Amino acid sequence: MKKISVAGTGYVGLVTGVCMAENGHNVTCVDIDEQKVQMMRDGRSPIYETGLEALMVKNIEAGRLHFTTDYQSAYKDAEAVFIGVGTPEREDGSANLSYLATVARQVAESIKNDCLVVVKSTVPVGTNDKVEQFIKDFLIKDVRVEIASNPEFLAQGSAVKDTLEADRIVIGTETEWAEKILTDIYEPFGLPIVSVNRKSAEMIKYASNDFLALKISYMNDIANLCELVGADVQDVARGMSFDDRIGSKFLNAGIGYGGSCFPKDTKALEYIARQNGYELKTVKAAIDVNNQQKSMLYKKASKRLITFSGLKVAVLGLTFKPGTDDLREAPSLENIPMLLSEGADIYAYDPVGAENFAKVHPEGKHGNGSITYVSNPEHALEDANVCFIFTEWGEIKEVSPQKFADLMRTPLVYDGRNIHPVKEMVEASVEYYSVGRPSTVDTRVKEMEIVD
Repeated sequence: MKKISVAGTGYVGLVTGVCMAENGHNVTCVDIDEQKVQMMRDGRSPIYETGLEALMVKNIEAGRLHFTTDYQSAYKDAEAVFIGVGTPEREDGSANLSYLATVARQVAESIKNDCLVVVKSTVPVGTNDKVEQFIKDFLIKDVRVEIASNPEFLAQGSAVKDTLEADRIVIGTETEWAEKILTDIYEPFGLPIVSVNRKSAEMIKYASNDFLALKISYMNDIANLCELVGADVQDVARGMSFDDRIGSKFLNAGIGYGGSCFPKDTKALEYIARQNGYELKTVKAAIDVNNQQKSMLYKKASKRLITFSGLKVAVLGLTFKPGTDDLREAPSLENIPMLLSEGADIYAYDPVGAENFAKVHPEGKHGNGSITYVSNPEHALEDANVCFIFTEWGEIKEVSPQKFADLMRTPLVYDGRNIHPVKEMVEASVEYYSVGRPSTVDTRVKEMEIVD
């Protein structure tokens, strides 16, 4: 088993460290925030992720998992240092590599033995070559250091499972020495390993994420056309899913993708292409479609209502997807400010995301509007004039069509995740609008035409 240090304790770093410890390695996770480090030493996760805390406690008690702010002691004798710090996007779409550079210099000035530095952060193609030279420029000891690329493919909400039961492990190395160390580290996982050079590994990450983003945006584009021509996008997706060339995943239409990966990675790859004199037209189109998709429900509701001023607006779901408290690029972040600016009194429910959302939009008055956070969907819906569904949490999916009719003052629902069958909303007398499907108004008109 290897002695491993992990730089960064966000989604990538913390999950990587915990899963490495679970597979028998001695792992030390490094973070600059002493309060956060103490929290993790106590077995409490700073992020909401299914199954993560239980594994943290298990491996802390087993003596395989440690947390520290002392990077020098963590790196000096490590056989491998995994870097999982953020690479946030700049305004022009490029990746900010300052956190990566900081850790690289700390590693260079701390290590006392031969060491493999493994970059898990998503970085532009060619970055690992620069990191290797950067570390060698700042080395204090005469030791062997190489860089490997090891991109992650975890999804928030299922990150632990995605790491322990991954479809494949991608490693990018330039020497047999580096390849063997990384292969030995992952041997206990018992997973397929795809071994390529560093630049190919870097590109695999972007190409994979951007392909999925393309698939989502394509289905959202088709959904918008379905509404115009009277087709049902869920029926279309079901018919497509039987084709092995297409598959059944990522065919659900909605109000756009969010999170820490797809928005950032599509912009970054598009930026890389522009820097090399090439236009990635498909990726650019995916970005454009996604940007437009996020506000489509608000625009639909604006056409239906004279104003939002003075209306009680129920918002169900704040995070970009269920299973996480992450709000990055969530549709709620775009729609709620628009509703508040129009004077809406918002009652928002999310099982885990409300605390984070309140940091951006505190409870209380916002101009002519206001926002109140509630502990259950029913409280949000009671006497509401309109409801927006932004996240398909289980607790939200359990709200029956009849419940909307019984609780709301005006049962007017805009569903961005296509949770309910249109027919059931018709039967409950709910005015219901979703994505890529007929509204209940259209359905009633069609039924009347059939009767006539």
